Amino acid sequence: MSTPTPDRRYLELLSEKFPTIQAAYTEVINLKAILNLPKGTEHFMSDIHGEYEAFLHILNNCSGVVRERVRATFAGELTPREQDDLCTLIYYPREKLIRLKGEGVPNPSWYYQTLFRLVRLARYLSGFYTRSKVRKAMPEAYAYIIDELLRASSVGETSRHEYHVRIIESIIEEGAADDFIESLSALIKRLAVDRLHIVGDIFDRGAKGDRILDRLALYPRLDIQWGNHDMAWLGAACGSEVCIATVVRTCVRYGTLNILESGYGVPLRRLYRFAERTYGQVGARPVGGDQVHGAFGGAGKNAISRAERAIDVILFKLEGQLIMRHPELRMEGRLLLDKMDLAAGTVVVDGVTWPLSSVDFPTLDPADPYALSEEERAIMDDLVESFAESDRLHRHAAFMYDHGSTYLVHNGNLLFHGCVPLEEDGSLRVVETPEGPLAGKAYLDFCERIARRAWRTGDQEALDWMWYLWCGWSSPFAGRVVKTFERAFIPDKTSWNEPQDAYFRLNEDPAACRHVLAEFGLEGEHCHIINGHKPVRAIKGESPLKAGGIVIVIDGGFCEAYHNTTGIAGYTLISDPHGLRLKAHRPFGSIEDALDLNADIVSETDRFEHAKAQLRVADTDDGVKIRRQIADLEALLEAYRSGEMAERRR
Repeated sequence: MSTPTPDRRYLELLSEKFPTIQAAYTEVINLKAILNLPKGTEHFMSDIHGEYEAFLHILNNCSGVVRERVRATFAGELTPREQDDLCTLIYYPREKLIRLKGEGVPNPSWYYQTLFRLVRLARYLSGFYTRSKVRKAMPEAYAYIIDELLRASSVGETSRHEYHVRIIESIIEEGAADDFIESLSALIKRLAVDRLHIVGDIFDRGAKGDRILDRLALYPRLDIQWGNHDMAWLGAACGSEVCIATVVRTCVRYGTLNILESGYGVPLRRLYRFAERTYGQVGARPVGGDQVHGAFGGAGKNAISRAERAIDVILFKLEGQLIMRHPELRMEGRLLLDKMDLAAGTVVVDGVTWPLSSVDFPTLDPADPYALSEEERAIMDDLVESFAESDRLHRHAAFMYDHGSTYLVHNGNLLFHGCVPLEEDGSLRVVETPEGPLAGKAYLDFCERIARRAWRTGDQEALDWMWYLWCGWSSPFAGRVVKTFERAFIPDKTSWNEPQDAYFRLNEDPAACRHVLAEFGLEGEHCHIINGHKPVRAIKGESPLKAGGIVIVIDGGFCEAYHNTTGIAGYTLISDPHGLRLKAHRPFGSIEDALDLNADIVSETDRFEHAKAQLRVADTDDGVKIRRQIADLEALLEAYRSGEMAERRR
């Protein structure tokens, strides 16, 4: 495809930044050099679900990339134990130094060796980037010193080596070695991975989605593809009552109350007191140790179960009101409160009668089953106000909107969390929206627009769609019938089966997957769909590679609750200059184990796509942008040389 010639007005603007021939061709030379650098390493993670410690460790070790670089740099020079110690120091420098000092290890000689080893590793990794980019990645306090140390001396050049030795000695003499180790470790981790992709579901099940977002906010090159659990939280931050009830229910159900109470300052005391007064003793659900605190701290598991019953009923009433407001969503099959026969203790779902686990529904008005009681209304008013007043929640939501999207097309890959809704024959499903019937890319683009509209305006239609995007049949984030009611009130687990979008069957069909890729403008043997959402049951022999490797599913059960189902603790994907590889992770013990025992997450690597030649920046989307910049600059140079434009000499 030919590159269009920039018009005169654009060249005039460009000339303000490059006012002379020399300035323009210097930049052209620089950009052409960048095209020949190795492609930056990309790191893909999905379905983190609040598991902060495991997430942090995988982020720190870059899915094993740091360990690989340490082995490559120090093979035959350091023992395996010494390599492990160096890796752990890079992962957790401050904590590791405290333990080493407790063992009496650090002395001037240890600091000298360690600092030079870290400099060597940083120097190796910096060779994949321009000096400008490396400088921007450096901790500001030591940027000048690190920049000097990264400039390797030539063979036989003793003066620069002696200069480096004196710098290291001065750092140790001045008592700055610990700070410098932290700074070099941060730079190494920053250079090991150029870009991080989070393919959805930061929240829920685990208790620390807020801390994950705090850590992601420090990452310089990052994108997020929203997951269905993220949509529920974003909807709650936007002010959707039904999303707020959804979020509260999930936290109560999984015993992760501290993210609401301590993390976001949302008190649940009123809900708890209401549940204690209103509901009788119900079967307790096991919850996780120190996760139960705050309003529920001294009340025990039965109080949690009562609170879960209370928020369940509130949620299903609010969902019913929304479904009746929007018949076009075709969710009437989820109107179940009016299908209960409390005298018989049953409920009818899709024509099948199921026994209920309880008939304790004291706030249900048979004449108007979807109306909130006066106390339920007061609880929701309090919750809406608390969510609206949570500055930290709104900062996190703003971050997710700034860095997030429904999908991303990047370097030949299509990233999305759940699915592109398909019919059974593989055709794109047409969905009714406020903008008319839409399918495929146009529909996913609408989903992003309505999500951003909910954040910007908070109008009721947009807020209602946030709930639909969390759990709707044709939501690209969910792609299934979410059986929340059945899981809450029907003990027979056969009723819990959730019909799924045809995508989750057709993602084994290469032709169907190529059709999806083509919808987003991607064609060729090295194009892939990368998504999460549906855990890969590796324990049963299921593969994350589908449709002959066209589809890569990287939800391997990051969340602890899935480990028994999947048999592993998550997949991550690495794209580097040599191709693509999957990492299958084993469960992470604890940060303390990593520090005391050098216990890393054991990862199995499967390089399933090899590049024929080392990939360079020229082969990436950044390369396309750089070539456009070069073409614009060459047009400016031609204008200068032909006399069409005068140089701006001062």
